[in-house]
Amino acid sequence: MIASLAGRITHVGDNHLVIELAGLGFKVHVPRGVLAEAQTGQTLSLHTYLVVRENELSLYGFPTPEAREMFTLLIGVERVGPKLGLAILSALSVANLRAAVLGGQSAVLGKVPGVGSKTAQKIVLHLADRILPLAGEANLPAAQPADGDLLDALLALGYSVVEAQAAIQSLPADGATDVEERLKLALRYFKKS
Repeated sequence: MIASLAGRITHVGDNHLVIELAGLGFKVHVPRGVLAEAQTGQTLSLHTYLVVRENELSLYGFPTPEAREMFTLLIGVERVGPKLGLAILSALSVANLRAAVLGGQSAVLGKVPGVGSKTAQKIVLHLADRILPLAGEANLPAAQPADGDLLDALLALGYSVVEAQAAIQSLPADGATDVEERLKLALRYFKKS
C-alpha cells in the first residue's frame, strides 16, 4: 500500500521517526541502526511496510528493500509480530540473520531480546526454505555444534549479538571444534578489527 517514503525527519523518538512529506507527518517505526543515524531536519528515504490492525495502522520503515522483505518473512512466522520482527532486525543485520537461518543457528536468534528458544527454532524452520542464498552465500560454513556455547561466551564478555555472530562467521569451517579454541580465534577477530 505504501511501499516507500521519502521526506524530512521532523522528530526522532525512542523507536520511531516522524517524516514529513507533503505537509503530512508519518510516524514510522524503524530499526535501531536507522534511529542511531537519524537527525532532525535530515532527508531520509525508507522502504516501508504498512501493518493494518483492527484499531490502528502502523508503518515500518527499512533502509533497503532486502530488510523490508526480511521483515515481511519474519512477521509471517507464528508468534512473530511486527514489534518482534523489528527487534530482530535491530539486533541482527539482514546478512547475519540470513546466515543464522541458512546455517540452522537458532541460538543466534534466541539471544535477541524477546525471542525465546522455541520461537527462534520456528523462525529458522519457517524461513529456511524461503530465504534463497545470495551469490557467495551458498558455501556458508556449517554451524559447529559448539557455536551456541561460543555465542554465549562472547555475549557474556560484553559483545553484542551482531559482533559475536560476525566473529563466529569469520572462523574457519575446518578449524578447531573445541569451544575454548574457537573462543581464542574469535577474540583474535576482535583484536584485528
